Amino acid sequence: MLIPSKLSRPVRLDHTVVRERLLAKLSGANNFRLALVTSPAGYGKTTLVSQWAAGKNELGWYSLDEGDNQQERFASYLIAAIQQATGGHCSTSEAMAQKRQYASLTSLFAQLFIELAQWHRPLYLVIDDYHLITNPVIHDAMRFFLRHQPENFTLVVLSRNLPQLGIANLRVRDQLLEIGSQQLAFNHQEAKQFFDRRLSSPIEAAESSRMCDDVAGWATALQLIALSARQNHTSAHHSARRLAGINASHLSDYLVDEVLDNVDVSTRHFLLKSAILRSMNDALIVRVTGEENGQMRLEEIERQGLFLQRMDDTGEWFSYHPLFGSFLRQRCQWELAAELPEIHRAAAESWMEQGFPSEAIHHALAAGDAQMLRDILLNHAWGLFNHSELALLEESLKALPWESLLENPRLVLLQAWLMQSQHRYSEVNTLLARAEQEIKGVMDGTLHAEFNALRAQVAINDGNPEEAERLAKLALDELPLAWFYSRIVATSVHGEVLHCKGDLSQSLSLMQQTEQMARHHDVWHYALWSLIQQSEIQFAQGFLQAAWETQERAFQLIKEQHLEQLPMHEFLVRIRAQLLWAWARLDEAEASARSGIAVLSTFQPQQQLQCLTLLVQCSLARGDLDNAR
Repeated sequence: MLIPSKLSRPVRLDHTVVRERLLAKLSGANNFRLALVTSPAGYGKTTLVSQWAAGKNELGWYSLDEGDNQQERFASYLIAAIQQATGGHCSTSEAMAQKRQYASLTSLFAQLFIELAQWHRPLYLVIDDYHLITNPVIHDAMRFFLRHQPENFTLVVLSRNLPQLGIANLRVRDQLLEIGSQQLAFNHQEAKQFFDRRLSSPIEAAESSRMCDDVAGWATALQLIALSARQNHTSAHHSARRLAGINASHLSDYLVDEVLDNVDVSTRHFLLKSAILRSMNDALIVRVTGEENGQMRLEEIERQGLFLQRMDDTGEWFSYHPLFGSFLRQRCQWELAAELPEIHRAAAESWMEQGFPSEAIHHALAAGDAQMLRDILLNHAWGLFNHSELALLEESLKALPWESLLENPRLVLLQAWLMQSQHRYSEVNTLLARAEQEIKGVMDGTLHAEFNALRAQVAINDGNPEEAERLAKLALDELPLAWFYSRIVATSVHGEVLHCKGDLSQSLSLMQQTEQMARHHDVWHYALWSLIQQSEIQFAQGFLQAAWETQERAFQLIKEQHLEQLPMHEFLVRIRAQLLWAWARLDEAEASARSGIAVLSTFQPQQQLQCLTLLVQCSLARGDLDNAR
């Protein structure tokens, strides 16, 4: 599930200053590929862009957090944001992102642009807090995004630093609109408007100008001046003198003295506890802070001006200003160190109740609670695995002691499948052998059969058909019918081995069984694999028309389940090319081979060799030796 607040544009507050001069500059954003707003924390980037975005319906908003460095998570949210902006125009891209059925981020974006080619109105995507992205794969993909996005598409990026997006190239080509900290700094007129809206007693223009100069127009400092003046009933100018020359690195002491020390103990604890949440709603606040009415408390904190902001129009989701939230989390570690694990446990429980296991895992890891982490994984790990949350699962399993895995050997099996998905075949066998040796007591027969099904898959992938057949048969003898995934794996492996041995009739029967089971249980990659194998077997039997018809069913499955970017798609178009070549339909065979190369365009060049070989065959069949060379 996606957290709604991450896809909601921040609510524009009534008392904010409308930055007319900057909004005028942003009004021309549709003429640029990238609008980049950069500054240190607290200069009003998000507030400005949310003002500009108000009233724009065809605009998606994606608020990042540290967890978005996982490629799959980043892709899911980015596509969801564009779906919001377009009213669901890019359904194929959405299905691919949800099912993780894409070869890479760049190939997913390529599919997205195919769909957006039919969208002819201006379209905007805002990505907030891009400085949190440290994954070079995501940076590479976003550079690809900027190079190939449609002409009517504008990407708006908010960041504390200059992002790795090929900025210099865009600047030279006049495709970049930039707003930096100097432009974001409040001028005298804006500072006067700001204080007039926040202070009960008006101040002279000269005084507000002097305070603006003292803090170099830094919006957060102006907000702190107003907050301090209200809390301490002192002059704003007194607060401004304390803030003169301060910067973010020295802000912590000021926030302690002027904010935390000037609220009651109950509010202080509320701020510290709630700050561990990257986003929060009523249920989370009730569980984490113990408040009886979380929504009312959040609205009260917002009214006090304590850097809490609404994240959507419903008013259900809130978050702290990043600078203040970071400060509070640091203070929480110092002041509530003994309570912190329990606070994170409460957060994990609440996220679980709301159906967000990924967020729950984040807090279980922070709590250092191996037992809670184990329980979450036992209930949700396979769902996360099927949604390709592989990096999160790997981090979680590493955090569990080996003894805990042995006590829950299905987690060992999960870890082994993770290794298999990363082609770490030797490690799979080592892990399973160690687990079988060290598990106390008699190992459950069904679990042993699941181990063997996975071992069989590893063996066939590693080019050992005899061992694969032995293990697949052992697995099928012991697996109950309800253990469908392992039965699909073992049946598929057995059929593939018989294909290798030339027992085509029996192999075809097993692959048909595999297809039937895989379709019944929505295991689409095995359904596709079984169809490809059936077509190859029918081709080898000389039943070329039957092979063609099986391929047609495979192409239909790819279309229905959005499997276009799986490497198996290349396998299918390649055997289609072989079939066309056998029928001497050389032009069509060549077109299919080129389609296979296109499917593998984001993979290593050597993986395209078999399709290139088919192109050579087509040229030789025509007598075109120069082209064949």
